[in-house]
Order: sequence, then C-alpha cells, then structure tokens
Amino acid sequence: QVQLEESGGGLVQAGGSLRLSCAASGGPISSYAMGWFRQAPGKEREFVAAISRSGPTTNYADSVKGRFTISRVNTKNTVYLQMNSLKPEDTAVYLCAAGLNWEYMVYEAYVQYWGQGTQVSVSS
Repeated sequence: QVQLEESGGGLVQAGGSLRLSCAASGGPISSYAMGWFRQAPGKEREFVAAISRSGPTTNYADSVKGRFTISRVNTKNTVYLQMNSLKPEDTAVYLCAAGLNWEYMVYEAYVQYWGQGTQVSVSS
C-alpha cells in the first residue's frame, strides 16, 4: 500500500499560482493512476484532475481545465498539481489520491488511497 502526503498549499490572491506536491511512500506510484480531489467547507468532495500510470494521459474537471496541470515524476514518487489563474471558488482542501486508472479516478469509489489534504485559500 501507499501513503500519500500533500504539501504546497497556502493563501494566494485571485489570479495567482500555487504548485501542490504529493509525496508517496510505501510503494511506487508507478503502480497507480494518480489524481487530485478537492473539498470546500459544506460541499461534497469533487474530482479535479487525474493522470495515468506512466503520465501520458490526463483528465481534468471542466472547472479547472486550462488553468491546472497535473504531472508526475515516478522516479521521485511524487505527483504535482500546478494551479494558475486561481479563483476564490478554488478555495478548498486539496487531496491527493491513488487508484486503478485515470478513467475511473473521477469517481471516489475507485480511489484506493487518500492523502490528508492541503489547504488552498484564494482571496479576491
């Protein structure tokens, strides 16, 4: 099994950028599709982005497409989420996830491992 730990969250102004990292231990992330979800207070957790095991294929929620980029460096056992043009509605706890494949990562039921999350706050 894999343990996931996010970092890189913080407070930024609207239009700013943040880069989140998800460091894995306990096993190689090359065995998993990886993804990011987010959860705002009082809201359901929602899918943000996913990436295939080797990294050539990605998938994004419509709300972040064109602004966020997911990537991975398997040799570092790390997944990243580059977030640009941030909006106040992006404010949430961002959670790293590992699952079977990128196609199914859009659904929480197919996530096998979760990180604890990192807070992203965007002010206007």
